Amino acid sequence: MSDAVTVPQPAGGGLVGTTAPAGAPDPKPGGPERFIARAAAVTAALTAAGALFGLVRDQLIAHLFGANGETDAFLVAWTVPEIASTLLIEDAMALVMIPAFSLALSRRAALPGTVGAAPAVCAGSDDPVGRLVASTAPRLFLALAGCAALMAAAAPQLVHVLAPGLDDPGTAVDCTRLTAVTVLTFGVAGYFSAALRAHRRFVPPAAIYIAYNTGIIATVIALHHAGGVRSAAAGVAVGSVLMVAVQLPAFLRQMPARATGNRASRAPDRPRARRFRTGRPAVPAGLAVLAPVALFAVTRQAQVLVERYLASSLPAGAISHLNYAQKVAQVPMVLSLMVCTVTFPLVARAMADGEAERARRRVERDLTLAGLVVLLGGAYVIAYAPQLIELLFQRGAFDSQDTTATASVMRVYALGLLGHSLTGALIRPYFSAVRPTWDPAVTMGAGLLITIVGAHLAVPHWGVRGIAAANALGIIVTALLLLRGLGTRGITIDVRAVTAGLCRLAVAAATAAAAGWAVAPLTGTALEAAAAGCLIVPAAFTVAALCVRAPEIPLLISSVKRKCRHAR
Repeated sequence: MSDAVTVPQPAGGGLVGTTAPAGAPDPKPGGPERFIARAAAVTAALTAAGALFGLVRDQLIAHLFGANGETDAFLVAWTVPEIASTLLIEDAMALVMIPAFSLALSRRAALPGTVGAAPAVCAGSDDPVGRLVASTAPRLFLALAGCAALMAAAAPQLVHVLAPGLDDPGTAVDCTRLTAVTVLTFGVAGYFSAALRAHRRFVPPAAIYIAYNTGIIATVIALHHAGGVRSAAAGVAVGSVLMVAVQLPAFLRQMPARATGNRASRAPDRPRARRFRTGRPAVPAGLAVLAPVALFAVTRQAQVLVERYLASSLPAGAISHLNYAQKVAQVPMVLSLMVCTVTFPLVARAMADGEAERARRRVERDLTLAGLVVLLGGAYVIAYAPQLIELLFQRGAFDSQDTTATASVMRVYALGLLGHSLTGALIRPYFSAVRPTWDPAVTMGAGLLITIVGAHLAVPHWGVRGIAAANALGIIVTALLLLRGLGTRGITIDVRAVTAGLCRLAVAAATAAAAGWAVAPLTGTALEAAAAGCLIVPAAFTVAALCVRAPEIPLLISSVKRKCRHAR
């Protein structure tokens, strides 16, 4: 646990807190762990709600537009916000700015007279957080605005590069111009999210996808008659603005007040802190920090580019089938990373404070928990893929043939879920240091090469399922290489112990998937089968995990028993 502990307050309706003095005892036994559990639970709940709204969004688009050349054109345009989301919200921005804000907060805490001080007390040019915002936000937002304008102007060329075999490039160009604004809005939203998470304020960042999907749904409902599938692209633009709006009040509350020229507003008896250098020598250092993270994020998202490029030459609907399969299958992965999302600022702060051992213990536990969640969810997805797709999408223009095609793709894609989850969890400790390493980018490049070669070899034989299989193979190899590398670089975890635990969980997941797959056809309608699977798969997983002595399962069972006894 970090010596600077955020203690949840009873009022305010969210996970707000104050920073306890370094070295101070916890306010109550297990306080930091209780905060992590509570923050993870709230983050998971809001993320699950955002994912649910995302499924409603996809159901609405499938119902109104089906899976055809028009939806393929929209999904090619959706590549822009998908890449922007990875770069500017989920990966690059968070991996660069959370450690930067954590370091600034650590330096603020070290200033005399500011321990536990509110942002307003730290106002003025001496505050490290204020200097960080002043030196990064204006230039970053201006650059993102220029990139958004350039992308809108170059939409025809971009569509031709992304999907040269597309039947309807005109629709894709129109949609791309509408979604180009997300380069700016996602960047602002990601910057706000990084700052708030570093301050251990998790509710507004976790709510952004609820706002995003609400904007898309409302816009599609209002405009689909007049604009067709272009209404979905307009909804993406509207939803991205809402992502900024939902975080803006909390961000402003956490930022130090602007200096007013009244020197009495500064904390009394506090010597002037040494300024950070802001001249030309700082620019190469900034690029050195950003470049490896950005290259990793681009290389990771390039898998989507490869998939859509190859699928554009397949029969109409292939891109849509792959997209719907990924959207459903990725839900367990997203949920598995919630703990890592909450603990990443703690790991970054521990590394900034020079406490590598505490960071190592946190990372090892996070990897095991993430593996447990994603493997259990992946077993359910594999076992009940046809029932899930029928239940979620089979209505309107989305027919039974689309269900069969999407379910078959989803089962193959789900084989790589553990790799996706581990990659997302492992890059956080790699990039928690002040100066990130190039290893993840190089490793992700190797995985991407495997995906490209594998897809080219598999597509002629298995079509869109070959693309999903190549994706799974590439990301699994990437995760294994990252796991092995972390044992010798950055936070030196016990790779052998973590790998052994994950292998046991994988055996339990395979057993649970086989049990659910065997029982699924015997349990009536799609709704009845999916509901029964919520009991069958976890039960089989738990029994198998206990048999192979998988980690975390006994601890979870004992925790549930304690809560049941407490409830009585």
